Amino acid sequence: MKLQVVPISLREANDYVATNHRHHGPTRGHKFSIGVSDGKNLRGVAIVGRPLARRLDNGEIAEILRVCSDGTPNACSMLLGACRRAALAMGYKKVITYTLDKESGASLKAAGFRPTKKVVGASWSRENRLREDKHPLDDKVRWEAP
Repeated sequence: MKLQVVPISLREANDYVATNHRHHGPTRGHKFSIGVSDGKNLRGVAIVGRPLARRLDNGEIAEILRVCSDGTPNACSMLLGACRRAALAMGYKKVITYTLDKESGASLKAAGFRPTKKVVGASWSRENRLREDKHPLDDKVRWEAP
């Protein structure tokens, strides 16, 4: 099966994520979204936006917010590589993303990312700013690609 990178809207990407992602839902916004297709069917999507961590949101870093596929071999690494190339072509200096600590990161390694930091999982809710946690609270690993 030959895969190709295709442009998609945030709505298309979020619909795919809502149906197929293991532990995350759709995103609120993005800088761009891309998909991979076999020519007939969408096999995976990626959504890239601003870093969620405020201290990293300096205008030079893009964060891959979601990567989701139907399990098609190489779809995730193809998406990650395409996101990296597109973000760098747009002038971003670095691309980051996160995995749960228990995930291997094989697709990220194949796409040229490297683990750079372990992040302790925690709730986003605070006493003066209550939030409903819709994300896993597990520890995470930050991955970066220059």
